[in-house]
Amino acid sequence: MRIVPQSAIVVEGVLQQVDNADVRLVRFLYCDYAGIIRTKVVHRANLERKLTEGVGVTLAQSALNVRDELIDIPEMPPVDEVRLVPDPSTFTVLPWVEAGGSMVASLLDRSREPWFGCTRSLLRRQIAAAADAGFSVEATFENEYYVYRRSAEGADLQPERLPVYSSVGFDEYHAVLLETVDALTAQGITPELAMNEYGGGQLEISVRHAPALAAADAQIKVRDSARGIALRHGYRASFAPKPFLDQIGSGTHVHMSLWHEGRNLLHDAAAEGALSELGRWWIGGLLEHLPALLALTCPSMNSYQRLSPSTWAGAFRCWGFDNREAPVRVASPYWNREEQSVNVELKSCDSSSNPHLALAATIAAGLDGIARKIEPGAPVRVNPVKLGNAEGLPGSLAVVLDLLEHDDVLTDALGPEMTRTYLQFKRSEVAAYAGLDPELVAAEHRYKF
Repeated sequence: MRIVPQSAIVVEGVLQQVDNADVRLVRFLYCDYAGIIRTKVVHRANLERKLTEGVGVTLAQSALNVRDELIDIPEMPPVDEVRLVPDPSTFTVLPWVEAGGSMVASLLDRSREPWFGCTRSLLRRQIAAAADAGFSVEATFENEYYVYRRSAEGADLQPERLPVYSSVGFDEYHAVLLETVDALTAQGITPELAMNEYGGGQLEISVRHAPALAAADAQIKVRDSARGIALRHGYRASFAPKPFLDQIGSGTHVHMSLWHEGRNLLHDAAAEGALSELGRWWIGGLLEHLPALLALTCPSMNSYQRLSPSTWAGAFRCWGFDNREAPVRVASPYWNREEQSVNVELKSCDSSSNPHLALAATIAAGLDGIARKIEPGAPVRVNPVKLGNAEGLPGSLAVVLDLLEHDDVLTDALGPEMTRTYLQFKRSEVAAYAGLDPELVAAEHRYKF
């Protein structure tokens, strides 16, 4: 899948937008194995060239783990580089900073081929695999996150816990939420819901679904926007899975639907819960691979401080209709748009994940379910903890990495080089945090995501 240079017309269109908005600094955004959004920033004077030639990034940059420790990964040495090449279709003016813009970028080698570690290119391949199976995937990421202040001495101050989904709680954060949804709207991302969540200072924003690549690109923009706007209001924003151990965790639930010629293939009005046979097989694939999939959707040490029973995190291997304790939930459709709104939600996902990587692996799991017609079993209609015999999901990053290593479907999707380097990268984080105080683990993840 060789990437061709951008056409003169496309380049001119971006430059015109940049000049109309007096943008002088443009972020080339990407997300790495650690789940951290990174960027190199290009000045307007160099932008025309950089749109086509990209920006050099040393291979070793991708070997920095979540603690910014440089891991000795043979495929990621401080010799040679990849190019950070932006997708002009993702250009937006950044409403919260002066003269700023951004684009989401792919990592290409010097032959203009996708680099093996480019997760955006991985998602493109899985989108193509879905097309070969006869459908496209629409998705969105439902974000929970915390805002908090810092003391003059540098301590993180937790806000007072206010009633969940309450008017008084919304009033407390109205200004920051309003500016955030306005900024997303200005960037072509459609907010659907905004609210105060269960934890002290915890907020939620959900946005409209989009084709899979656009959904993952938008997730990077959502995180970037929310964090930047929080700073304008004197807050820090954390999308970490469990930023404060005495508060509820934050998920980044993935909602998915499958489409062909304008029809939602998950919908069957005559079936239980209006879920089609194809939808059941998709869920069967998610559940089949879920223990290993966690290595990509819940991929940090902090993830396993969140993933516990009776916290709406999805800690058991099961599914259900509108069951908030099941990791895979079929969302009940809305009146008068049943076909358009039925979707499958994966709750066992958080924002320490790379959205392109998490969504690509989720699609690979679902495609395997369809190819093999995997039945998911009966839906669970109670909190699975009450069943007594429900299968719990693994409780540590070390375990799910081992499971990923032996999951042929997921590793085939990633390819041997991405699998090998990802496992080494993530195991370095397991080693780095082994035996450390849990509060320190949470604190170190708090402002990385």
